[in-house]
Amino acid sequence: QVQLVESGGGLVQAGGSLRLSCAASGLAFRNYAMGWFRQAPGKEREFVAAINWSGGITYYADAVKGRFTISRDNAKNTVYLQMNSLKPEDTAVYYCNADLEASTLGSDTRGYWGQGTQVTVSS
Repeated sequence: QVQLVESGGGLVQAGGSLRLSCAASGLAFRNYAMGWFRQAPGKEREFVAAINWSGGITYYADAVKGRFTISRDNAKNTVYLQMNSLKPEDTAVYYCNADLEASTLGSDTRGYWGQGTQVTVSS
């Protein structure tokens, strides 16, 4: 019954912005660290950003530092990814991930994953 549903993806020009949302249900959202990952065609899935249970600690991949911001609203069971100054290399399917420990976000065998939302950045 656990569901993570991403939304907010789309097609934008380089330099533009998008805000992704991930709405969670069926889990004790406040107990979970949350993360965003992405996978481009022909590439391995890669880490983008993560946030701890309270929102007080965040982590970012070097490729997105200064451009992306992760946040969460525990009252709404939702995590967000604000993406600014988008580049064509940001084009990927973006996935939301929930895990009881931030250190194990990204695992294929634990935690929960959404279905993903497509982000396409044109030049």
